[in-house]
Amino acid sequence: MKRVIIIVLDSLGIGALPDAADYGDEGADTLLHILEAVLGMMIPNLLSLGLGNIKGAAGGRLAVKRPQAAYARLAEASKGKDTITGHWEIAGLFTSEPFRTFERFPDSFMSDFEKRIGVATLGNYPASGTVIIEELGFEHENTGKPIVYTSADSVFQIAANTDVIPLEQLYSMCAAAREMLTGSLSVGRVIARPYIVKDGKRVRTSERRDYAVSPPRPTMLDYIKGAGKTVCGIGKISDIFNGKGITESIHTDGNSDGVAKTAECMKRDFSGLIFTNLVDFDSKFGHRRDCAGYAGALEEFDAALPGIISAMREDDMLILCADHGNDPAHSGWDHTREAVPAIVFGKGVKAVDLGARESFADIGATVMEALVIEGDLRGSSFFQLIYKG
Repeated sequence: MKRVIIIVLDSLGIGALPDAADYGDEGADTLLHILEAVLGMMIPNLLSLGLGNIKGAAGGRLAVKRPQAAYARLAEASKGKDTITGHWEIAGLFTSEPFRTFERFPDSFMSDFEKRIGVATLGNYPASGTVIIEELGFEHENTGKPIVYTSADSVFQIAANTDVIPLEQLYSMCAAAREMLTGSLSVGRVIARPYIVKDGKRVRTSERRDYAVSPPRPTMLDYIKGAGKTVCGIGKISDIFNGKGITESIHTDGNSDGVAKTAECMKRDFSGLIFTNLVDFDSKFGHRRDCAGYAGALEEFDAALPGIISAMREDDMLILCADHGNDPAHSGWDHTREAVPAIVFGKGVKAVDLGARESFADIGATVMEALVIEGDLRGSSFFQLIYKG
């Protein structure tokens, strides 16, 4: 294979993992519960590739007779259920201790942070991002104090109206927080959450920026880049890996833009990896517990999928997967501990059932073997099971 294209359908879980109860996620099943809530959801292209044939996916209701792709159910071997943990494991790196979460950040830290940025803050409690900007937006807009909040994930988030705190100033605040949140206060990500007021409503913008911790060891991205090949991160991929192993980063404005920029990148002649994250499934619909919106986003992606497939070359391999669950029918507002799908398609790929596998890292191991690159990563490659030769 010359190129691999990975598209992460952010949060498309397919059923609770055996340890889901430890995370408060017993019974979670993102895909099944969307299907039950939105009767008649139409995703024919995903189903033709084998999404519904994956063991346990959608309760077995969506299987087709002759899937066109290889497919598997992947468990998460790492501890946690957040974006960084999931993507790092896809790239061959396990997280043995979950990133720390907070109900609120210590007063001593907040005092030091406020001195650093030169202004007091609002919030400092777990919340949905769309809810907290309504709760505290008026006070923020009248005082200039940024809104700080967290969630069940390991995050420190700063929300601001960009007419009150300009974007670069918000980014500077987040960079300061990233520098300070180390040691016992280390979190997986600091996230800038800019918003505007449009037609009387507070609306988050696409200028979100994530400030992640760096992977502690090389990932598949580092090995691919080290072999002199291209690693194009589309969407928030570069943020998730803190830029490590990335040769080119492309910003996106939502799912449709991510798909369009992936297809555009595929037109170029290079060897290596395109790694795309489609965040809307998670941020706009999973976290907001919007089954109908999630179903609509899946239908939109499904309709765009033939365009991606038609852009593939003879020696391309496409992998569709997810990084965790975010069941819109589950309690709370946060990710759910679930297995994820893996669908592998290409002219050189056999349509086979790869069964239930033990780790997301099997994707990274497979990519490395497909691109003929050596590296010390976790995971078991399934390349020989799918390659037509």
